[in-house]
Amino acid sequence: MSLSPIKQEILETMLLNEKPLKAMEIAKETKKEFQPVNMHLLGLTKMGYVSLPEKGLYIITEKGKRVLGVPETTKEKAMAILAYAPHDKAFNFYVTVGKPLSLHAHNLRDFANKLDRADVASVEFHLQRGDFEVWFKGLGDEKLAKKTVLLKKRNIVGEDLRKQLRCIVELRYLELAKLAGQPVPTE
Repeated sequence: MSLSPIKQEILETMLLNEKPLKAMEIAKETKKEFQPVNMHLLGLTKMGYVSLPEKGLYIITEKGKRVLGVPETTKEKAMAILAYAPHDKAFNFYVTVGKPLSLHAHNLRDFANKLDRADVASVEFHLQRGDFEVWFKGLGDEKLAKKTVLLKKRNIVGEDLRKQLRCIVELRYLELAKLAGQPVPTE
């Protein structure tokens, strides 16, 4: 089924946040007026793409994620995504073409930690080129790859970009670790 551009944008915003949001928050993030967003949310709810975990809060459903091309993650898939990548499959950070940082990430948790040590210019460079998306897909994580594309569409730069990307990767790591039955670190 094909979605209207605004419905697609609403679902993408909900996927990127992946926490219950008020209609007003969704309108603000999509830079749309409240009333049309509210009407589209009602339609998306009737279609089963959005649910209301509590009054006034909306969250994307598994069906909503599937319509965006994000498959459901099984325990086995989660374990495979979290596995240690050998050095030849690790993510290698560069500032630009031909200028490596000697910084490598071997799994999602390692990647989130290395993001803090990578130059912001490196984060911007890799996001614009689609390198993060390609690596996440290589790990088997279509959902994280999709979220990276959505983050790129927002044209965020600098420290805000690093923080948002780190948050997205950390939350995904925690989600996968829980699904895989691995111990989840608490702070």
